[in-house]
Amino acid sequence: MSEKIYIGVDVGGTTIKVGICDAEGHLLHTFEGPTGTGKGTDVILHNIANYAREIVKESPFEWEQVEGVGVGIAGFLDIPRGFVKFSANLYIENTDLRGFLEQELQKPIKVNNDANVAALGEAWAGAGKGIDNCVCYTLGTGVGGGIIIGGRIVEGFASMAGELGHAAIVPDLEAIQCGCGKMGCLETVSSATGIIRMAKDAVERGDRTTLSSLEVITAKDVVDAAKVGDEVAARIVSRAAFYLGKSMATLAILLNPQYFIIGGGVSKAGDFLFDQIREVFEKYTLEQAKEGVKIVPATLGNNAGIVGAAGLILRG
Repeated sequence: MSEKIYIGVDVGGTTIKVGICDAEGHLLHTFEGPTGTGKGTDVILHNIANYAREIVKESPFEWEQVEGVGVGIAGFLDIPRGFVKFSANLYIENTDLRGFLEQELQKPIKVNNDANVAALGEAWAGAGKGIDNCVCYTLGTGVGGGIIIGGRIVEGFASMAGELGHAAIVPDLEAIQCGCGKMGCLETVSSATGIIRMAKDAVERGDRTTLSSLEVITAKDVVDAAKVGDEVAARIVSRAAFYLGKSMATLAILLNPQYFIIGGGVSKAGDFLFDQIREVFEKYTLEQAKEGVKIVPATLGNNAGIVGAAGLILRG
């Protein structure tokens, strides 16, 4: 066999997912194993290396065909050095991840933020395939993001570009403190956590809503209630959509991407959410900056991270 292959590793707090991709971003084989969080940094590092070897053993490919290994990991990174400054959910800090893997695997290694690699995955082989300029939002527990310009990840001076959830976009009179310590971050209103918080606040105020009958409120509960006419739930979803649309309107002027791609659990609300985002975007964006721009759902789902990590070798 002479086909070149690319290994992508998505390091999560519970599971490390590994994939083999070809040069077009097609996912050819997958493997996953426990991360080993809580067992020490060495265990996690060796698991990453071992799983990269294991996926090739399980596949019809040979190690000699591997062109490189890309790794996506959450935390604060020195991306050019492949160095993990601090990863809260993995309890890793001051770790030369790239150096370790280069020594262990004897292959080119690239390391990047997990949100960046998910964005690259969607741009390379997902909803943005064939599009060189796009911005990706991941609406989950927080709001993650990634910016792709000219087909490549925008990392910024201190590897902090694309932290879309921590843009202070909510006005002071409405703002609450984000987990990052700042006030008014997009994440406080447009993440699943933000939506749930706003719903709980409404119930505690005594607002008339069907959500008050639930022992545990999820973001899906809020969206489902909004879809069937619950006015309180509808206001919460509209607020989340409003600030997402405003965020995109700002980025349209700064970056002029062709696509805004939205993934994560909250995006499963579908057109009910997307149509409201598009309406706000249309209202607040300069005509020339919104021409031809589309707001679309992500398509790779949980595979975006491993596909994007593999893509680091070609496009990182």
